[in-house]
Amino acid sequence: MMKLSIPRWSALALAVTTSLLLSSCVTTSGDRSGGSAGDPNHPANRQRASEIMSEPPGDYWVARRWWTEGTRFWGYVRRPRQPWSQSQLVMVNESVRHTPDRLPESPETGPAHGFDHNYEYRFWGRFTGKEVYDPNSNLMLPEFLLENYELINATPGFLFQPGERYNSKRLPPKFPPIPR
Repeated sequence: MMKLSIPRWSALALAVTTSLLLSSCVTTSGDRSGGSAGDPNHPANRQRASEIMSEPPGDYWVARRWWTEGTRFWGYVRRPRQPWSQSQLVMVNESVRHTPDRLPESPETGPAHGFDHNYEYRFWGRFTGKEVYDPNSNLMLPEFLLENYELINATPGFLFQPGERYNSKRLPPKFPPIPR
């Protein structure tokens, strides 16, 4: 039988690396409120699903502003009663109507462009079928032609999952995977 010899420094490096990797893992399975934040059975996710299913049907879109410093995309758009996981990140065409936050980016006083991060709106309009390039995020995104809007809620809570953290300097999070 061949004996494998590992130098002490290699064994120590392997142990430290393994320890660091394992300690950097984040889990929310210890959440006593009914599951992890990505779990569809988490109470906050069940509540959100119930709210979405109670939306009135109609020919409009539900839109959530997602402001990220320096980018030109507007946010997420979905049909009523569809989950946010089916929404699309969009560029808004303002040739008919300006977006709600069409303000200077650095005003002397008052609100600035992006003041309405995470506000939820009802949008009327349509997808044009075109894709628009946002050079600051390096994304090709569908174009939404905005015809009108109204504010639904200025404090609607999380977008994709409970406990998500917002960073104005980072692109929006990818949709969380649904646990199987």
